[in-house]
Amino acid sequence: MVVCKKCITFAQNFKICAVFMEEFSSFNALIEKAIVKNWDQDALTDYQGITLQFHDVARKIEKIHILFENSGIVKGDKIAICGRNSAHWAVAFLATLTYGAVAVPILHEFNGEQIQNIVNHSGARLLFIGDFAVKTIDSEAMPALEAIINLPDFSLYISRSEKITYAREHLNMMFGSKFPKAFRAENVHYHKDTSEELALINYTSGTTGFSKGVMLPYRALWGNVEFIIRVLGRNVKAGDNMLSILPMAHMYGMAVEFLFGFCNGCHLFFLTRLPSPAIIAEAFATVKPACIITVPLIIEKIIRKKVFPKIQNNRMRLLLTMPVVSKKVKHRICKEVYNAFGGNLYEVIVGGAPLSKEVEEFLLSIGFPITVGYGTTECAPLISFSDYHDFIGGSCGQPVDRMEVKILSPDPQNIPGEIVTKGTNLMLGYYLNEEATNEAIDKDGWYHTGDLGTMAESGHIFIRGRSKNMLLGANGQNVYPEEIEDMLNAMAMVSESLIIQRADKLVALVHPDKDEVVSFTREELEDIMEQNRQELNSILPAYSRISAIELQDEEFAKTPKKSIKRYLYKNN
Repeated sequence: MVVCKKCITFAQNFKICAVFMEEFSSFNALIEKAIVKNWDQDALTDYQGITLQFHDVARKIEKIHILFENSGIVKGDKIAICGRNSAHWAVAFLATLTYGAVAVPILHEFNGEQIQNIVNHSGARLLFIGDFAVKTIDSEAMPALEAIINLPDFSLYISRSEKITYAREHLNMMFGSKFPKAFRAENVHYHKDTSEELALINYTSGTTGFSKGVMLPYRALWGNVEFIIRVLGRNVKAGDNMLSILPMAHMYGMAVEFLFGFCNGCHLFFLTRLPSPAIIAEAFATVKPACIITVPLIIEKIIRKKVFPKIQNNRMRLLLTMPVVSKKVKHRICKEVYNAFGGNLYEVIVGGAPLSKEVEEFLLSIGFPITVGYGTTECAPLISFSDYHDFIGGSCGQPVDRMEVKILSPDPQNIPGEIVTKGTNLMLGYYLNEEATNEAIDKDGWYHTGDLGTMAESGHIFIRGRSKNMLLGANGQNVYPEEIEDMLNAMAMVSESLIIQRADKLVALVHPDKDEVVSFTREELEDIMEQNRQELNSILPAYSRISAIELQDEEFAKTPKKSIKRYLYKNN
């Protein structure tokens, strides 16, 4: 195996940066510093709703700490949080980490059973829940929970503890007794975390059979946020607006939008409603974000719907071929695209999947500030990133600070191999799943991503394929096709199935059971599959529902191990 020279450089840098890590290893210190430094500035806003300044956030954190303390919650206890992005979701999460408890963020789009699986598997003592998710759960199915707390107002939905009930009812009195004169910036003192201490457990799935709780230590959060502040903080300043589009329960949205924005002193706006393209476009125009963190489908929809129709005509094509005027035309187009994103941004960061080649090439050709990063939940999430000034089309950046990256290939620059990584951002392992941990992290500490790539001499990484089969939902959620296929394969008339993605839709390809279908017409069989689809969608979260089932007359092509050759059906 050959490793490019850049990898050796990054290995040397890792040793240097490890010294700095020892000097400043407290993630909670970043939160504390941001609150004190920006005390009277706007911090968190529910879009078209309430605004909390940094001192309001500190006050609410302190009250939650008092509630924890007087309810018998101790450092290391698990606290689950499930709800749509909101100021109070952010407060609950920050309060959990700064107390020294372990946060368990749960995607609000999981159904009730999936939420319950995660709460039970993690051993959470408390659950903060939003007003939409609360309608889906059965509290009796989570017997170890001591209380369920409503996110909108932090009231008790259910309490099974007299201590918690008393503490919540007397919270204002307790707060007043602790701070009889006033609550000031000098009163803000948070749990001093250590680098290997567990900060949160992020579940890659909600189902029992496939649940993997990624254990992320404080160093992983610190490594990500410190890096982003260093590379973005020079251009995205304290007081600048940012729009939170991605789910905060997903590591990409949590680290790059929320935690960076808050720790950098930015003003975060949360889209508390379902982020449709129309709502996002309206929010861009209103908030005028200084930086946009997003997934490919959002960018592609805006470009294809708002920009391409205006420039893909004969007159514009002619102007773009004329050397004298094409530069001015491209400048004008770039300004129009820039304005579509609010007109105030430093750059757009795309993650989760590569941009379509057509859209990426168009944006680069007009000089638009676009860049693409790469990561996984297991790295909280960053593995590679480059500012748009250093971005190379088709790549996903260079290895970030304190992370080593290798390509397991005899010729990493030309022959794709598996991408492996290790460093500060890497997880501790999977919660209560030693077997899965050992499969993911080898004996030398390298995390095997399951992704295939090459690495240029400059260190830029190019994703060449995915040995993992994870699909990316429109809003950045991970979709694991095997889980859906497993459920579908158990339904009427289904012999085997394959989930594919077309744009932002999931489609099921189904090869029916030959022995059972002989007495049915094609139309009857299609009706049965539609019933299967509706039944399946009733138990799936919204982002992983199937838009259609298409019948496949022939059995799927398979490998010698009898696995379906997925790549043959990607563009089906």
